[in-house]
Amino acid sequence: MTSFIMKPVHLCCVLRTNRLINNNWTRIRLLAERRYATEGDNRLPKIYTKTGDKGFSSTFTGERRPKEDTIFEALGNTDELSSAIGMAREFCLDKGHTFTYQLDKIQCVLQDVGSNIATPLSSARESHIKKTKFTAQPITDLETWIDDFTNELPPLTNFILPSGGKSSAALHLARTICRRAERSVAPIVRSGEADADVAKFLNRLSDYLFTLARYATMKESNEEKIYKRPE
Repeated sequence: MTSFIMKPVHLCCVLRTNRLINNNWTRIRLLAERRYATEGDNRLPKIYTKTGDKGFSSTFTGERRPKEDTIFEALGNTDELSSAIGMAREFCLDKGHTFTYQLDKIQCVLQDVGSNIATPLSSARESHIKKTKFTAQPITDLETWIDDFTNELPPLTNFILPSGGKSSAALHLARTICRRAERSVAPIVRSGEADADVAKFLNRLSDYLFTLARYATMKESNEEKIYKRPE
């Protein structure tokens, strides 16, 4: 299966149930209404819809909200996080790391995170909730991976700085973006508009990315840069 991004916040991903869910729900409805090219018809659906030109966008439940709404802020942060992980993955692939399949899985889970955030429970119907419910299994996966990597790593005895090679530094960057995504999701979860496991996943993901950055440094025989108080 493939996933694709039309443009920031307008995410499209094939979910595990083979359903296409787009974080810009107006876009997917419009595309569904358009006819694809047929024999003798060269017209193709356009990438832009112009529905957001006045500064509003739609949730999966059909609400029109300002683009600066907390939901769209959180969606943008999770999109940025997925992009950062994708870049880190490329560095890790160049070094032949075998854990990149985990990053692939995490990027798909982040699409599910976005789908859940884009479905505020206060306006969601049962059909919406069924399609976008977020489960705890990805959290368990992260905890298992963290424990496995930690068992191979030397004990952490100092504060370390983002360093240790390109793979590690890129993973540290993704970790900091993950923290921002978590901060933006937290109030949405507290208000009861998104599943609590979404916030738990992001919290655990930042721990995973930190541990993975250390692991990449070790596997590449690089050194972690230790914090030293300036004299």
